[in-house]
Order: sequence, then C-alpha cells, then structure tokens
Amino acid sequence: MHSVLLSRLRTVVVLACFVAVTTVKVMAVDEPVIHLTAKKFEYSLRTITLKKGVPVVIELTALDRLHGFNLPDFGVRTDVVPGKVARIRFTPDKTGEFVYFCDLFCGEGHELMSGVLTVKD
Repeated sequence: MHSVLLSRLRTVVVLACFVAVTTVKVMAVDEPVIHLTAKKFEYSLRTITLKKGVPVVIELTALDRLHGFNLPDFGVRTDVVPGKVARIRFTPDKTGEFVYFCDLFCGEGHELMSGVLTVKD
C-alpha cells in the first residue's frame, strides 16, 4: 500500500513539474528579449524603446568586469557579472523616458555609463 501511494505521489509531482515548465516556456515565448552588453563605460544600447504594459526580459552580459544595471523608476537593479547572463523581467507600467545606469564603480568614466529607456503607449 505504501509503495502504491509513493508511486502515485511521484507521478503527481512529475506531472506538476512538467506543467509548470511547459507554462513558463509558453509565457516566455511572447515576451520580447533585449540583449544588452556592458563594458567599461558603456552599454551596447544607448536607447531602448518598449511598449507600456508589455512584459519584457532584459538579458545583460558583462564583457570585461563587474558592472551594475539600475533602472530606478521601475525598481529594477542587478549585478552584471562577467561570464554570466543576468536576466531581468519587468512590465513597464508608465510612459516616458527613464535613465538606466551602471551603479558599480568601474573606473574613471563610470559616470558616463548610462542609457535611456523610452516607454510608449
């Protein structure tokens, strides 16, 4: 009896995991992905344009050293570590122009490492 219950529990757990993974994959397909690299004193994109209410994923990669990515108007912040991809998912909920910037000192010229995120209706 105990082994039958354990077998059924395993089946339920496997099915639940399959449904969860499948759901995540389906949802992620519809989201635009912005690829952004960071290197000493610059991001690969100086401007990013998004649509209000549409979820987006920003994938960040550092090419040379540790950087930061901060988009304070949306409460978005992450470290960008060389050799790793940092993923940020958020939904812009307001229109306008918003500054993003590196918030980890990366040397003289660091203060110039920024860009503009534009959100339109």
